[in-house]
Order: sequence, then C-alpha cells, then structure tokens
Amino acid sequence: MKLQALTIFLLSFVASTHAAISPVVYWKVKLPNTQIPKVIKDFLPQSDDVSPELKQDNTDANAKVYYGLSQYGTISWHRAATKDEILHFATKKNVIKQVTRGNSAKEEDRPLKQYFFLEKDLEKGNIIKFPTLLNKNEAPFLPRESVESIPFSMEKFSEILNHFSIDRKSKDAQTIKKTIELCDEPEVKHKEKKMCVTSLESMVDFGLSLLRTNNILAITSEVQGETQNSQRYTIEKVQQIADGDSMVCHKLNYVYALHYCHFAGSTRTFMVSMIGDDGTKVKAVSVCHKDASFWNPKSLPFIVLKVKPGTTPICHFLNDDQIVFVPSE
Repeated sequence: MKLQALTIFLLSFVASTHAAISPVVYWKVKLPNTQIPKVIKDFLPQSDDVSPELKQDNTDANAKVYYGLSQYGTISWHRAATKDEILHFATKKNVIKQVTRGNSAKEEDRPLKQYFFLEKDLEKGNIIKFPTLLNKNEAPFLPRESVESIPFSMEKFSEILNHFSIDRKSKDAQTIKKTIELCDEPEVKHKEKKMCVTSLESMVDFGLSLLRTNNILAITSEVQGETQNSQRYTIEKVQQIADGDSMVCHKLNYVYALHYCHFAGSTRTFMVSMIGDDGTKVKAVSVCHKDASFWNPKSLPFIVLKVKPGTTPICHFLNDDQIVFVPSE
C-alpha cells in the first residue's frame, strides 16, 4: 500500500510539474517497466547520450526540416493511392519468395516496397526484399514547455514559417504544409484515435490514455550495421510480442521531433529476425492490423497486395525510428 501511495504521489507530482523535470524522469515515473528506446533517448534535449550539437537550442536562425527515408508510406491506408505511387510500388515483381517442400522457393508477385505484406508471409525461411529500415530522421526533441508555445495548425501556417524563418516557396515549407495537413486530417469515427505529438511527454500521455495501463513495452526495430537501399532478407525467427491493443508512433518530416501516433483497431505485433544478403542483421518490428475493413479500399496496401478490405490482416515493418507501444504481460 505504501508503494502504491508513493506511485500515485509521484504521478500527481509529475503531472503538475512537468516543466520542472527532464523528459527522462517523466518517462521513468509514468512508464516504469520499459526503457526509453535509444532512437528516442539520443534526440532528447536533456539526455546524457545526445550529441553536443543537439543539446543546443533549435533557434529560429538555425531551423531546418529534418527528413527521413520512408516519409508517409506506412500511414497511407487512410487515402487513395496516387498514380505515381501505383506506378512506383504496384508494378514491382518477384520480391517475395516462399519456401516450399524440397527447399525450393516460389516467387510471388507481391511487392514489399512499402513494407506491406500478409501475416502468413511471416514464416522462417521466407525471403523478402524491401528498403532499408534505417530512417535517419535526426530531428531533435524540443523541451515540452518550449514546443507548446509554438503554433501547430494550418490556420497558423504563415506564423509557423515566420517563427522558423523558412521561405514560403522552399521545399521545407511545402514539407511542413504536407505534414500539418496529415496531422489535421479527421479521425475515422469509432475506429481510429490519433494525435501528432510534439514532445516525449505528450507521447507518453497519449499512450497511457489509449492503452489504459502504465505496464507498457516500447519496442523499435534494430539494424546492425548500414544496409543497402534495398536487398533481400531471409527470415530466421518470428516471435509474437503482443496480441491486442497497440499504439504506433511514426516520426514525420518536420523542424523538430514530431510523431504521428495512432491506435487503429486490434493488432498482432511480431519481432522478426532476418539476415540480408550482405550479412546485415535486422530485428524488425512487424505490426499486423487484424481489422483493415475501415481502410480506404483504394489505398496502397490493397493495390500492392491485391486483397480486399476486411479479408485478411495487413502487416508492415517499422523503420528504426518508429515505436510501437503494447501492454506488457
């Protein structure tokens, strides 16, 4: 009882004084049973492991947009695929091989360029081909008290550009616009809950509100060594981590660390150990959405996989700077 009372006191203290403590302490108090993933910790403003240049304030004069490799691929289910995406992704061939009896492999016309695949593909010995999981989005987290004073909405678009001294005609300005438009899109009623979180603390708070427990695991993909832009990987082990509710946070292209966090129905989460043709070892987080019936029927996953909404779970890998939060057993 004393421990429970102490925990309640600490949670109340943190909630009322979040501006006075570090993000690391905030995480440890609110999520005591899971470590902060390295891909988050490395870019926190008060982390001991963060590089000196990221400890400096992200001032207006030095502001820039940070870019990752995957951009918005794994959250494209809510909209119809564009002609360019269909041409680029849905015309690739022979990128997955399934092992059959006699150690032979059957080639299938199911591209994984955007990491979309079927749950039955997660089988030891299968060979798949997809881009690197290294996203390389190095946007630093800003302190919560600072970032909450910066506007974030399309109504304040001009004000945002002025705040960061970004030219309206630049590529960075167009990227900021695209990111905010994504965050401003309405939720799918009764099916999806989402939020673009602007700080580590708001990410933690949103996860607690969705999963309704502080006994949570935070899991990311791991890559040992640099990978090629695209290569073949052989699945060596598939381990189911969770089955049920989960929250996934995707890092977006923006001036500071901004994550699209969402809960979209029940999922199964796997850790998939693979080895590339060049020897690269990968532990890739795979999230399989068990109910994709409410996804846009013209979205990229259905075009790529040639299946209809609601007929089969749809899976995708996470880049190494994307995080899945699941209740811990």
